[in-house]
Amino acid sequence: MLPAIHHLKRCVSLALLLLMGTWIVYATGGTAYAYPYLMLAPVLIGAFWYALVGGLCVAFAAGILMAFMPQDAALSIEQSTSNYLVRIAQYLLLGGVSGWLFLLRRRSASRHRTMARTDPLSGLANQVALNEDLGRHLDLPATRGATTGLMLVRITDITDVIDAMGLDAADELVLSLSERLKGAVCGKPFAYRINHDELALILHDIDLHDIERIATRLLDVGEESYLIQQVPVRMQLAIGSSLRQGDTVKQEDLVREARIALFTAIQEGSDHKHFSPGFERHSLDSLQLIARVRCALQEKEFSLHYQPKICLVNGHVCGSEGLIRWPQADGSLVPPGQFMPKVENTSLINPVTHFVAREAASFACRHAGWGAISINLSVHNLYDDELIDLLIELVEQVDLTAEWLEVEITETALIGDLAAARRAIQRIRDAGIGVSIDDFGTGFASFEYLQHLPITGLKIDRTFVAQLEVNARARKLMACMIEMGHALDLTVTAEGVETQGQADILRELGCDQAQGFFYTGALPASDYLAWCQAHANTLP
Repeated sequence: MLPAIHHLKRCVSLALLLLMGTWIVYATGGTAYAYPYLMLAPVLIGAFWYALVGGLCVAFAAGILMAFMPQDAALSIEQSTSNYLVRIAQYLLLGGVSGWLFLLRRRSASRHRTMARTDPLSGLANQVALNEDLGRHLDLPATRGATTGLMLVRITDITDVIDAMGLDAADELVLSLSERLKGAVCGKPFAYRINHDELALILHDIDLHDIERIATRLLDVGEESYLIQQVPVRMQLAIGSSLRQGDTVKQEDLVREARIALFTAIQEGSDHKHFSPGFERHSLDSLQLIARVRCALQEKEFSLHYQPKICLVNGHVCGSEGLIRWPQADGSLVPPGQFMPKVENTSLINPVTHFVAREAASFACRHAGWGAISINLSVHNLYDDELIDLLIELVEQVDLTAEWLEVEITETALIGDLAAARRAIQRIRDAGIGVSIDDFGTGFASFEYLQHLPITGLKIDRTFVAQLEVNARARKLMACMIEMGHALDLTVTAEGVETQGQADILRELGCDQAQGFFYTGALPASDYLAWCQAHANTLP
């Protein structure tokens, strides 16, 4: 209806311009004077609006109107046939040429617009097209309580396809997925590729219940087999969705909300999340917290606390774990679990771990009599050559014996690339620094890395220690892990020891070291040294 009204207005405007021009020519004396050239104005406007067809039609209409116009209205002199035929030819020539030029310009603009709205690799519509189309849909009123929705679909494991088969295969996979996604949703919504691993779908006249149902269907599509370069491929999808809220929502708000929901789904290991205002608050809090961490690093607000490790054979302190702490002005501490998981997902994890390494090495130099200081490395740290260089530098240039420094690595840090992990760990071991597997038993627990990685110790996770006093199977499992560690010449440490009974059982099973609140939690450096001295005084 709207395009028809638009064209009707244009046609009426052209007709009025032609009639006005005809009246002006007649009122000024006829075609013998210069005013007939006023008729060229509607001809050019017609060519601009309707290209070649519009230019020729308006030119012919102007020529016919001028054919019935006297040459001199005051003297009632009619113009000759050749005169108005030449004028019609002039109008048609100008209308045709201008219409043709406007047609070429329109086709060129259309090609450029298509290129601007198209992903060159897959041929799918891109982010520009998404923004334009979504904005247009949001301008339309919602009907029957339903509204416009947006879904962002990310292929979380597309890097595996790129590594194995190349970028062309990834583009083919995205294109195949887009076709199946559209087929899985009623109405076949348009699919947009807004990133190398991300598609967007605009959904019309839906509600929250529809969103959940469609997300389930899309996830099923991702589980299907795709034949890419004659190789069957399955993919893992993560979906974030958002719904239009109110009549004033903007397309950029809807995209931002869907992206926040997608990031939340990925961070929480979920298949699908629908946007909730709480996600946005959480994201803002995360940004503010990261900014505070950056400032805290610059202001040197962080410190290390030390939790002792006890030799179960003789009860002596045989080392400690250096744990980062963030003191506040009121004397309280920001819990590490509140900021470290967020820091690990940013580039700040490197400078934070560098700080921990320097502090631990400095403490070990000054107080070597209390055993090795261990620090924790994340998956990002393990592949940070600068950090490994720093560890080697601390051993070589500082008055520090390598045996007084140790690193602890979680099993999850080994999953991504075992060969790269082995190279990194070997560099650390070549410097004489010990390497233990932290939280042992909670990861993928493969004998592969135990056999091939040059590690020196295992730290058995607290979940296996908690049931030792009440569960015979837990004791048998603990005995197996201790025996396995000793068979590989590894030092076995049990963490999370909270009772005398647990400590006694671990001693009977032959565990080497224990760590936990039964002895003490992590303490500031001065308190830790005082505790060690007091503990030593209690021993025979």
